[in-house]
Amino acid sequence: MSVTSVDKDFDSLTLTLIADFAAPVERVWELWADPRRLERWWGPPTYPATVEDHDLTAGGEVTYVMTGPEGDRHRGWWRVTSVAPPTSLEFTDGFADPDGTPSTTMPTTTVSVRLTAHGEGTRMEIRSAFDTREQMDQLVTMGMEEGLKLAVGQMDDLLTG
Repeated sequence: MSVTSVDKDFDSLTLTLIADFAAPVERVWELWADPRRLERWWGPPTYPATVEDHDLTAGGEVTYVMTGPEGDRHRGWWRVTSVAPPTSLEFTDGFADPDGTPSTTMPTTTVSVRLTAHGEGTRMEIRSAFDTREQMDQLVTMGMEEGLKLAVGQMDDLLTG
């Protein structure tokens, strides 16, 4: 598996995942930039995503729905704050109600993605920042860490296929 570490830092309210891939930065970037490729890994294997809107520009939005094994549907969204292809992306990540309206009862995270050349391939760092310890605890308890590891673990097959 490509995930080399996951660090929960409760003092800085961050969860950071590091993954290394045997592929150039540009190929890894395409897994974020192409909505059909994004939906093949965004979400754990048992909760595949369907990307509905994909505007990966500053001020743009990405919306998606994950479908669980029992047919349950979970909507989410990103608000893109900055993008510098093929090396960085920042966005606010949140949950949405069944009609796609951003949830006012669930926390959001600020996500920073960095892709850098590393050895013969690419190192990807995904850092999620939380507003409060309570929000971090809530999302970690909901399985955010394991879900992110499983989701990113699917990227290897897409890069070699």
